[in-house]
Amino acid sequence: MESLSKEDLVGLVQSVFPRFPEDRRLAVLADIPRRAASENAEWKNRRRLAEDWAGLLSEGADIIPLEGVSLIAYPDVGSNNADLPPTVFLMNGSLPDSAEGLAACGREIPLAELFEANQLVLAPTEFSTTAPLKNAAARYGFRAATMPGFSEKMIPALKLDYAEVGRRTDILKEKLDRAQSADLLFRVDGALEYAISFDLRFNPAHTSSGRFPLKGTAGNLPSGETYIVPFEGGPGEPSRTKGTLPVEIKGELLLYMVMDNRAVAVDAEGPAGRQEAEHLEREPAYGNMAELGFGVLHDFGLRPIGELLLDEKLGVHVAFGRSDHFGGRVGPQDFSSPQEVVHLDRIYLQATQPRIVLESVTLGHERGFKERIYDKGKYLIF
Repeated sequence: MESLSKEDLVGLVQSVFPRFPEDRRLAVLADIPRRAASENAEWKNRRRLAEDWAGLLSEGADIIPLEGVSLIAYPDVGSNNADLPPTVFLMNGSLPDSAEGLAACGREIPLAELFEANQLVLAPTEFSTTAPLKNAAARYGFRAATMPGFSEKMIPALKLDYAEVGRRTDILKEKLDRAQSADLLFRVDGALEYAISFDLRFNPAHTSSGRFPLKGTAGNLPSGETYIVPFEGGPGEPSRTKGTLPVEIKGELLLYMVMDNRAVAVDAEGPAGRQEAEHLEREPAYGNMAELGFGVLHDFGLRPIGELLLDEKLGVHVAFGRSDHFGGRVGPQDFSSPQEVVHLDRIYLQATQPRIVLESVTLGHERGFKERIYDKGKYLIF
């Protein structure tokens, strides 16, 4: 299995975080299972990676250059993009197998101290920290690369031509910023067609190119996407997002009925459909159309590996739930509890949803001008 050497890691940090004179310390984050039984082999291996990276980067700190590198751990938060706990642990050595062992292996510090003491953060965690770190980075001024679900299988994605990746994500941003709508046409099982229109008014698009040259920013690594929060509605101005969004879950076809940028019902008869319908009823905020994303890495020869961190960067995806970390309106306060907060992507690739083909994406502009940017698995604008 491919791995990263000290030289690789030093080069990665130098590339991902162009240096500022104020950069003094880097923190590597790891989330620890609250219950040992909830752990899986990939999670355990990811903790080993976090330990190794912290050690190797400490050895190479003077080359980066930095004054020091810390390993920070905390009990897992239970879901992607939930808020981090108010305190974390500055580790003295190896990571424990469960959160019960954190106090014996490290010193408990306020979460704010982590953000104030470190200008750079790498977060190879089980559960995504993108939302809380985006919000905290904007407040404290640090830069963070979030790596939820990272594994050695993703290492080739860290060695791409990120200048070209950035060029493509910039083109997509320019297109989305000028558009007022995005119409997606799907074909299911080779015959049935479904369509949904996303309202792109008022909100800017964002790029995630794998580099963080600006203070106060955070995002995924590996990366390579442009994304936008559809307009979620406001006083006197409802959202125009509406239509039918097909999603395949474990071979079962689900049809989400979307109105005013919310999935309000699910048409399905199997267990996945019943579970999703119950989720929408229990947590209406989960139905928010939180993101329309356009990944570009499929064109660089990468293929899905079953991990969201990389897979969503390969093609078009739609996210449900939390959007405040992307500039939207739906945040933790809209869910019934911290454990229910979620931002969940559905990725439209043959390998991830084989029954569904995204036939086309057409942007709508002022005066009725239409621009097709995606057709049968290929972008038309690069």
